[in-house]
Amino acid sequence: MSLQAVLPDTISGLLGLEGILGDVVGGLVGAFLIANIMLIMTAFAGPWAKRKITAAFGDRIAVNRIGPFGLLTIVTDAVRLLSKELIVPEGVDRPAWDLAPMVIPFSALLGFAVIPMGNGIQLADPETGLAFAFAAASIASLGIVMTGYASNNKFSLIGALRAVASNIAYEIPLVVTAASVVIFAGSLRMSEIVAVQAEPLLSVAGVTIPTWFAFVNPFAFALFIIANLAEVGRNPFDIPEAPTEIVAGFQTEYSSVYFVLIYLGEFIHIFLGGAIAATLFLGGPAGPVLPGFVWFTIKIWAFFLFTQWARSAIPRLRVDQFLEIGWKGMLVLSFANLVLTAIIVGVIV
Repeated sequence: MSLQAVLPDTISGLLGLEGILGDVVGGLVGAFLIANIMLIMTAFAGPWAKRKITAAFGDRIAVNRIGPFGLLTIVTDAVRLLSKELIVPEGVDRPAWDLAPMVIPFSALLGFAVIPMGNGIQLADPETGLAFAFAAASIASLGIVMTGYASNNKFSLIGALRAVASNIAYEIPLVVTAASVVIFAGSLRMSEIVAVQAEPLLSVAGVTIPTWFAFVNPFAFALFIIANLAEVGRNPFDIPEAPTEIVAGFQTEYSSVYFVLIYLGEFIHIFLGGAIAATLFLGGPAGPVLPGFVWFTIKIWAFFLFTQWARSAIPRLRVDQFLEIGWKGMLVLSFANLVLTAIIVGVIV
């Protein structure tokens, strides 16, 4: 049982629907609302916020001509990209080439189905919610491989192979580090992981510090953030695209609406990575004074800002360095953290 009513139950109750019809309508409406919330955030993040943040790091102005603070650049960029001709290169594997740009954003949106975003704002709360979130996010790797294979372009294929190598090298440390949180929480259910972190850890000068796992195990939090950065493909781990090396990597042969879908998928994955990190280590939507959804939004945008800082401040690693850090560094440290966590929890319990 969920610790709180999930969003479809609330919607079906408001509409006065019961049974299977209520479950179906509530689920569809809830999925529509959550998907649109994330798409709106992504629309702000990609065409506008990314440029503003990068410009601030480089002491530049960035977009400011269209609308207040340049916000209408979001609309003009959408019109510009969607109105471009969709160029289909010769020799592409058309079914896979067409499907790949849809798989990438869909996998990220699917992961949000189990993320608790606030009081009652959660589409589903299964017992294996954390495993579902990781599994859904991993589907993007299939889409990236499809783009590389189907594009009939050597740069696209190299980018896809790099993405696979990246996912194998860093997804294992990511999941193993998350497993250390599961040992603390005693559950894979997302709502229960959040609930455990709501308990007080200690009190300093009358201020109660919650049991956020970022406070309990900051080493695991650092490992997770680094591995997460590699998973979403931001500097210094953006080797699947690497514009100065392989043109645009796996997305080299895509234009118009297909490019928009891939670009959209990348940024939704950044927000999904931030959402999983916030749920596992930062108490999910928990926070003082402000509503839970506001705190959840602040936390995932903080992760987005961190990825843009890394993009602007840290140079890209070589492929051999990238893989060596993953296999010889992150993997060893993540298993060491898991074993140490198991020992500590075993002794305390």
